[in-house]
This record gives sequence, structure tokens and C-alpha cells, in this order.
Amino acid sequence: MSLALSFASKKEDESGLSSYYNNKTTIIQEARVFNESPISPRKCRALLTRIVYLLYVGETFGTQEATTLFFGTTKLFQHKDSALRQAVYLAIKELATTAEDVIMVTSSIMKDMQTNSEVIYRPNAIRALCKIIDPSMAQGVERFFKAAIVDRNPSISSAALVSAYHLFPNAKDVVKRWVNEAQEAVNVKSTSSLFGSSGGGGGYLGFGGGSNQHSGPQTLPSTSYITQYHALGLLYLIRQQDRMAVTKMIQQLGGGKSGAGTTLKNPMALCMLIRYAAKVMEEDSNMQRQVLELLEGWLRHKSDMVNFEAARVICEMKGVTAAQLTKPIAVLQIFLTTPKPVLKFAAARTLAALALTHPASVATCNIDLETLIADPNRSTGNEASVDRLIKQISGFMSEISDEFKVIIVDAIRSLCLKFPTKHASMLTFLSGVLRDEGGYDFKRAVVEAMFDMIKFIPESKEQALSHLCEFIEDCEFTKLSVRILHLLGVEGPKSPQPAKYIRFIYNRVVLENATVRAAAVTSLAKFGVNSAEPALKKSVNVLLNRCLDDVDDEVRDRATLYLKVFKAKPLADAYVKEESVFSLAALESKLVAYVKDPASAEQPFDVSTVPKISRAQAAQEAAQARKGPSTLDTIGAPLSKKTAEAPAAPSAAEKQSQYVQQLADVTEFASYGLVLNSSANPAQLTENETEYQVNCVKHVFKEHVVFQFNISNTIPDTVLEQVSVIMQPQSEDSGLVEDFIIPLPSLAASSPGIVYVSFTRENPDVYAIASFQCTLKYISKEVDPSTGIPEEEGYEDEYQVEEVELSAGGDYIIPSYASFGSEWDRMRSAPSATETFALSAMESLKGESACESIIEVLNMEPLGGTENPSSTSVHTLQLSGLVTGGGGKVLVRCRMTYSRGQGVTLELGVRAERQEVCDLVLAAVGG
Repeated sequence: MSLALSFASKKEDESGLSSYYNNKTTIIQEARVFNESPISPRKCRALLTRIVYLLYVGETFGTQEATTLFFGTTKLFQHKDSALRQAVYLAIKELATTAEDVIMVTSSIMKDMQTNSEVIYRPNAIRALCKIIDPSMAQGVERFFKAAIVDRNPSISSAALVSAYHLFPNAKDVVKRWVNEAQEAVNVKSTSSLFGSSGGGGGYLGFGGGSNQHSGPQTLPSTSYITQYHALGLLYLIRQQDRMAVTKMIQQLGGGKSGAGTTLKNPMALCMLIRYAAKVMEEDSNMQRQVLELLEGWLRHKSDMVNFEAARVICEMKGVTAAQLTKPIAVLQIFLTTPKPVLKFAAARTLAALALTHPASVATCNIDLETLIADPNRSTGNEASVDRLIKQISGFMSEISDEFKVIIVDAIRSLCLKFPTKHASMLTFLSGVLRDEGGYDFKRAVVEAMFDMIKFIPESKEQALSHLCEFIEDCEFTKLSVRILHLLGVEGPKSPQPAKYIRFIYNRVVLENATVRAAAVTSLAKFGVNSAEPALKKSVNVLLNRCLDDVDDEVRDRATLYLKVFKAKPLADAYVKEESVFSLAALESKLVAYVKDPASAEQPFDVSTVPKISRAQAAQEAAQARKGPSTLDTIGAPLSKKTAEAPAAPSAAEKQSQYVQQLADVTEFASYGLVLNSSANPAQLTENETEYQVNCVKHVFKEHVVFQFNISNTIPDTVLEQVSVIMQPQSEDSGLVEDFIIPLPSLAASSPGIVYVSFTRENPDVYAIASFQCTLKYISKEVDPSTGIPEEEGYEDEYQVEEVELSAGGDYIIPSYASFGSEWDRMRSAPSATETFALSAMESLKGESACESIIEVLNMEPLGGTENPSSTSVHTLQLSGLVTGGGGKVLVRCRMTYSRGQGVTLELGVRAERQEVCDLVLAAVGG
């Protein structure tokens, strides 16, 4: 059946187009297309599709409406288009339950059931007839159904069998007489292909043609034998009240002790037969031995589903003995090691149920079951079973290696985040395993699990912190002690009773090595700065004074620093409360460039040019760098070679380092000094499918701007010579003057090259914004395929590419994290600017409209989750950035309101360390 239902997209639903197109009233009006002459199969199929779609999604037609559509549909029988005829039958079937006088179409349908009609028509006609006829008419169509059941074409036979199944409740006496034909369908040994027509359709599978030529069925055999499944279902329906007849049917089709003699080739038919056998065995205990022999024979069948069904039935037999379980358990044990997850799951579930009554028999599978703990497709059950699961795991934790303990802890962490109400029992479990013997990896996994619980489940914080405090009292791993002390310093001051953690922290100052002592001093300082209790501040001050006599200079220096910080709030905000840290990758890149440039040694390194990130981002980057190959991945299925060897995408800092190295190799740029900033991502100037592919990277120096054009030639047997890019500024007062072009002497196919264009900034203190029209100029020469040498003469040509823009965001401003509230207040007296913009084209504050557009234009860091508006009408977006070349920090506050019809009204407030930066931001948004 080839009928594509056209489901409307979300966008269409919102616009109202789909609701109109699939409106019931509209469809009824358009039904006149059925009366057109000549009939248009395409239009009719489209309308029938919409009718069926409405019925499938729950729409209902009134009796009169359904009758009108039904008889309009029947007029299409006069057309011979195969695909249209199939759509007609589908619509007739669905409308037949509502429309009146549907029986009048019987003769048209029975005409398509004749043996000399198109094979593709007959299955659809049989299914439709089953819905149309009255039960009293079943005897009149009996010969048609009998002939169809034994038809050699499986699609026709299956259609007749399924239709008979649906007719049975209302015409039992008639359908019971078809038992011989159903038996013959079960015993079928070879069948024709699914669609036997080799002509007459004019299209794929005979669809789309209008010819009325007919041909016999093809001789290709069907390998599914699906007819046996349908026939067996009908046979059982007819004989279900006669236990002896059902038993005889099972014995005849069972195939003997080995199961090899069965005529059933379809695995689903065999599974159904097994279930019938299980029902007989349950009702008559005397049949258990005979049925058990059949089941054991089916354990050796070539189909996995038949093996499993037989094993499951044996395991669920009443009074089954350990000896009888040997064979099915062996089959299920094999399934535990199969690569198919569904077989693993089915076997594990069956064995779990069996273990409640026969644990000794299942014990042989314990090792295989334990390996499933590392399976990536594992499932832990529901919330009600968590406590039982924790209890079971605790019983064997001491017997397994650290490698498997890590896997279990990871699973427990995931389970806790899935069922947060069970955090108490899971924390008890984790604290218990922390006290057990184990290596660093195992203890780190437990500690990180507790960290995640503190982060995502606030109710667990107090209990988790108490367990971690007890752990560091006897922790042999310095790294873990330092991380726990840091967490105590962050979370402890926020707790209702922060003083209870001081004793555990100060014990580390007294008892641990220098590294842990230094971490403990920092943690104490956070309590002194962040706590609101004067008595606690005084106690921390006393403890830090004691640390001034420590033997390690790092501990002494930290204590001295924090004692000084306590006396000055600005210092405390900068050194203890500061939520941002330097981006280590960017800091490394800037330092490498500083060291490599001899001229820069005359000036101290300017740390203000290094962008900052939030502590959460820094922790995420550190965790990513620290994360090795997952234990789950190691023990699970091996990664493909392609996946394992795929290199990670270079970070922004790594790209900057690569660009610095490339520019250092160009002698013309030797006097330009340090690169202040390079584009994070190249701007694509051509489509991927074009013959020449060009992208541009912009490098900003103190007094120059260099445009790097990366060019690729995709035309084989062609070489480009004297390749250059002509850049024409769109305005005369761009503030940039072209210096020179470094052309590419030769560009062969599949060998990318670089063209540089250098400009001088007329006023280095002004941030020039400009747009350039770019043209690729070259001499094209063909290459002799035999020698690989280009021809002497070529022709000059040029190729227009997209415009290049030198803009504020990405070229002068880079994202940098800051604490917006405190920084905005600190820069109260700094240069500032405020302007109002009407963004009438913006359709909303959310999504790809106002917020995302402003962030993209300015390339600044959104703070405090303000990039996601909570209101659809009023919102404030907070942004922070760093201006290259010593421009300092810049903060932007965007107050936005949205009203339908007027779009977004934006009040843009800017505070920066230089007035030129404020003007730059306003120009970027206003342009």
C-alpha cells in the first residue's frame, strides 16, 4: 500500500495554513473533484489522503457528510489508476462505519475480487468488502473468500484470512466452514511474490498507470510466510472451544521432538503456536510431558524469538524442576552475551523472575548477569525498587574490583538524579562505600557523585556535606581533599549552621600536608568573608593568625593575604567573592604570543586583555579535560576505528595560536606587533557547491587590519595563477587605507592557498567599522592531464564573492564573564551612553528574535541566564565583553518591551572604560 499521508508541520499549524487545508468543511466542498470529467487521479488521491488523515487523527463526519463522500468516492471506480484505486479502498473502509447504504457498492468491489483482475486490486477489495457487507451476506461471498484464502499470492491470502478473522464474531457458522482452506494456507510450501503483476500498472509495483492489461503472478517466492501466521490465528479462533482439536493441531504442526518436522516457516506463527501449547499445558496437566518435548525441540530453532518464547514458557511452567530448567537456562545464558539489546533484556527479565523461585538454577548465569552492569543499554527499574536495588548492590560491592565499583557508582549517581526523593538511601550507600578500601578512581567517582547530588538536589546538601567532612578526616588522596575543601568553602557559608564545618577544615591545617593546608586556609577565608555571623568571622580570624607560623610559605602567604582582605571589602570582592576566572586557554595563547614577540618585552604583560569565564564554565572545562575514556565505554562495545580516531575540533584559543604562527611566517607583517584578535570562525564567502570556495579570517593589530582569504580550487585539470582579492570599501570614510595585497602565485585543484590584504587604521584609537565588496581575480590555465603541466597561455577572469564586514562583535569585542551587578555599579562614573531603538522587524523577545540577534551582533557574554526571557512582553538582557587592544571592559544593559504590531522597543545602556567603546556598541546595534 503506497499512500503517503502529509502531516502538517508545526510552523504550518501556527500560521493556520494546515488547519484550513485539512478543514472538514473545505474537504467536503472540494469533493466535487470526484465528479470532474475526465477524472484527475492526482487531485483525487490528494483529497482522499486528506479525508483519511482527518479520520485517523480523530475527526468525525456526520452521517450525511460521510454518505456524500462515500458515494463520491465510489465514482472513481471507473478509473483504472492503481494508486488511485488503493486510495479509494482505504477511504471506503474508513467511511463505511458512518455512511448509509454502503452495501450498494458491493458489486463494484466484487468485480475487483475476480481472479482475472489486477493482483494489486484484490487484497484491497477483500479488506473493503469485509467492512461493507452485512453478516447475512457472508454466505453469498463465501466462494470468493475460500478461493482467496488458498490463493498463491500471499498478499491476497493474508487479506482474506484477516478479513475472515474480523467476520468471525458476526458470522461464525459461515467462517467455520472455511477451516479446510485455512488449514491449506498453514501448510503452504511456496508462494508467489507480494505483488504478482508484472505489467499493466505503468509504474513502480504497477502504480500510476492507466492500462487495463493483466498478467499472471510472478514466480518469485515469498520468504516471510506471513500467511501461516494469519491462517494459524484463524484456525485457533475456529477451534478454540474444542480442546482436543487444538491439541491435535499443536501435535500436527509441532514437528515432533526435534521440531524439525514442522511445516511452519514463519517465526511469529511458531511463537503463537508455542503460546497455544502453553495454554493447553496449563489447562491439562496430563499434556505437560508431550508439550515439554515439543518446547525443548523449539529451543534449537534457528529463530531467536522462537528460542526465547520456548525458554520463557518452560521457565514459567507450574512445578518445573531444576532438571527441566537446564536447557532453557542455557539458551537464556547465550542471549545474555548476544550483541542484540532486546535479547539481553528479555533474557535478564525472565531469569530475574525465575531467580525468585529457583535461585540455585540461575546461579550459573551470575557472571553473565554481572557483566550487564556495564552494558550501555542497562535499565534500573522504577522508584519503588530503588531501596531493594541498593540493598542488593551493597551485598556484593566488597566482592568486585574497583573498575566495576566505579561503574556501579556512576549508575547510582544517574539513578539518584532520576529519582531525587530517594537521595537519603543513596547517600547512605555512597558514604558506606567511601569507608571501604579502594583506589583513587573509585573514591573520586563516589565524591563526584556526591558533588552532583549537592548541585542538583538541594535537599541532600546538608547530609552530603556531613559525609564528605567525615571522609576527609581519613582521606589519603590529596586531590580529593583539596576538592572537598573547596566545595566546603563554597557551600558551607550558605548552610544554616556554617560553624559546624570549621572544626573539620581546621583539622586539615593541623594534620595534613602543605597542599591540603593551603586549600584549608582558602576555605576558612571564604567562611570569614561570606558568613553573616560576627562571632564566626572573629573565630576564622583567630585561626588564620595561627596559620602565620606555618612551615610552608604558601600557607603563610595565603593566611597573610586573607587577613588583609578581611579589612577591605573591595579586596574581598575581588579575591574571594569574584565569580569569574581567567580563561586558561586564552591566557596561554596571549602569553605564548607575548613571549615570541621581542618588541613586547619592553612593556609588562597586560592581563586585562585576557577574557574571563565563570567559575562554572571553568569547572566544566576542567572536568572535560580531566575526563578520560569512560569505564562504561571501555568495558562495553568497542568504538569503531573511525570514531576513535576522529580528532576533536580545535578550540578558539588553539585557532588563535595557529593564526599567530601563520602570520609570523609572513615577513611583511613582522613590524605589525602582536595580534590583538583574530576571527573565531572564518566567514564563508561562497557556497560549498561552487567551483571556487573562499572564506575570510580577520586579524586586528594595533595599527593595522589584515584580511586572510583562504581559497580552494575545486575544478580538476585547471590551475589558477596570480590569484588576488580586490577589496572595495562601500564608504569612503571607512577609516582604513589599503597597504598591499600578497597574491597567490599558483592555485592547483584540491590544494588550498592564502591571499592576504593589509589595511592601515588611520586612527588606532577609533574602532573602524566597514563593509567591503570583494572580487577574486586570477588567470585560469588548463592542465595537460598526461604531463600535469599547465598551458603557457591562459585568460584573465574574475569571480564575485560575498561582502566582508569588519564589525564590532567578534572583531573588536570578545565575550568575557563578569558579575554584572557589582561591575555595573563600579563603572557608574565611567564613560556611558544610552539610546533607544525601534526594532519593528522583531517578532518576539524569545527564540531567534531580539535576544539572540543582539548577542550575535555584539558577540558578548550573556549573564545570569538573561539570554532566556521569562516574559513575552518585558525583559532585560545583561551582556559583558572585553575590547581588544586595551579597550577594557564593556557592559551592556538591554531593556526591551514587545507589543504586537510595533515590534521590540530597545533601550540600550552601555558602560565602558573608553567613550570610543560606547560609540562602537551603539553603532553596531544602530547599523
